[in-house]
Amino acid sequence: MEKENIYQAPSSVLDRGEEEEVVYAGFWVRVIASIIDTVILLLVSSPLLLLIYGKNYWVSDSFSKGFWDYIISYAFPAIAIILFWHYKSATPGKMLLGLKIVSLGATQQLSVGQSIGRYLAYFPSMFVFMIGIIWVAFDRRKQGWHDKLANTVVIKSR
Repeated sequence: MEKENIYQAPSSVLDRGEEEEVVYAGFWVRVIASIIDTVILLLVSSPLLLLIYGKNYWVSDSFSKGFWDYIISYAFPAIAIILFWHYKSATPGKMLLGLKIVSLGATQQLSVGQSIGRYLAYFPSMFVFMIGIIWVAFDRRKQGWHDKLANTVVIKSR
């Protein structure tokens, strides 16, 4: 009986070649998907913030205006993105461009923990001159640091 190496990263169906031709999503298509997602979030959050705080919201020097600003500007986008990743394997921008986030684990479906970890891993990826995001352009599997930390890749699904 062969002993399993507990220190080896888990393989996935992508690594074993059980998929047809896997095409990893490159840097620029992911940038466009991110811009689409940002516009959608702004279209949802801006009217709510304007309704709650009025026109003065846009001219204040304060980083945060209060509880609802925190919920609408920070918590809601984080929760929405994590839920989209977990249930749809993509955000709306990625879906529009035919991209999908898949796990490199035993299954391609992202777990809730993996989705949360991927979201939190964006912070160190962007911390030093966005180098962890730019890494996508040069990596063999087009993984940013957030993808590597969460053991995910973004592929073209159509």
